[in-house]
Amino acid sequence: MDSAMIGKIEKAIIYAQEPERVTFEEFRVTFNGDHKQHKISYYNGHWQCDCHFFETRGVCSHVMTLERLLIGSVKPAEAVPMPA
Repeated sequence: MDSAMIGKIEKAIIYAQEPERVTFEEFRVTFNGDHKQHKISYYNGHWQCDCHFFETRGVCSHVMTLERLLIGSVKPAEAVPMPA
């Protein structure tokens, strides 16, 4: 392995220890839930999930899981308050 590649690997290790350097702008994932697969997307700070709970509340366990995995790199979903 050449010295340039070694330098890049060392830099990647340092970067990986500083996750605040990364901000996601958009992505799509398939989440394997307990009962079925769900399609989740993130675009310009806004989440979308195809599960029913997300449709009514603006947040769900699938999105919250991704928020935990990507903490600091994505904006949290904004929950819709329950009607009184």
